[in-house]
Amino acid sequence: MTVVDERTGTVAVCPVDRLIPGRGVAALLPDGRQVAIFRTGDELYSLSNVDPFSRAAVLSRGITGDADGVPFVASPIFKQRFDLRTGVCLDDESVVLRTYPVEVVDGVVHIRP
Repeated sequence: MTVVDERTGTVAVCPVDRLIPGRGVAALLPDGRQVAIFRTGDELYSLSNVDPFSRAAVLSRGITGDADGVPFVASPIFKQRFDLRTGVCLDDESVVLRTYPVEVVDGVVHIRP
């Protein structure tokens, strides 16, 4: 569904009710970047879908969890955990994924590229 909202400069991705808590989805931005979007309870997060350790676009298929109050996604390849809020790798803080602001507008998830 990725559609650019000219008014806000955001990319409409999908209806929020299509996101399953604890699971990720991948979306393709108009410039070709892939993002992973996660819903954990009432919170939404978006970060690069590309695992920097394996260079595979797989983070949307990772397992979500919580480490001492930090929501994370663990890569399905090598299992490194990334803070969903900041993109910082919890297992190697020198590695940081790009994060994207995410919001819901009229029931639709929007990403700001």
